[in-house]
Amino acid sequence: MAEGTVEGVVRLVPTQKRSRERFEKILSAAQDLLLEKGAEGFRMSELVQRSGVPFGSLYQYFPDRSAVLGTLAERYNAEGRACVAAELTRLRQPSDRPQVLSRITDGFYRMYQDYPVMRAVWQATQADPVLQRLDAQDSAQLARMLAEAQSGTTADAEAFARAGLAITLIGAAVRHAITLPPAEADLVLTEFKRLIGAT
Repeated sequence: MAEGTVEGVVRLVPTQKRSRERFEKILSAAQDLLLEKGAEGFRMSELVQRSGVPFGSLYQYFPDRSAVLGTLAERYNAEGRACVAAELTRLRQPSDRPQVLSRITDGFYRMYQDYPVMRAVWQATQADPVLQRLDAQDSAQLARMLAEAQSGTTADAEAFARAGLAITLIGAAVRHAITLPPAEADLVLTEFKRLIGAT
């Protein structure tokens, strides 16, 4: 095993097959527990019972609740960045920006629909300073990707600020939409995309 860091969350990263399987078993049980009980009901003691992995082994990988949730968040963040990167290949001129931002918005909304556990991870983020830093770092990385795609080079401070605002607004719109019934969510996202000039 090698010691690793998930944006400030220290854990042991397994390298051998059996250890990786145990690691994934813990994360799978954590997702099931989050879906059933939400972030507020998530307890490490119950994760031990649910996963069948002894306390000592589990804590080798994940020293605390933040490490488990941070690892899950990191995985979904990585998937989100991959989706954003794919959409940014369509950004060839300034007039493409509204439609690209619209597709990024739709992509994030689909992710929350496809992976309901993301809602619980986001809820956990609100009360956990470690997870807040992880979320802020992911937002900054997305903003940098957008700013550089728009400028074609390393973005200046102003371009980065504009991109950061766009990413923040998309996140807020999507996180609001996922709390609503589907028809209302569609209306909210349609209006949001109208505001950013995409419709």
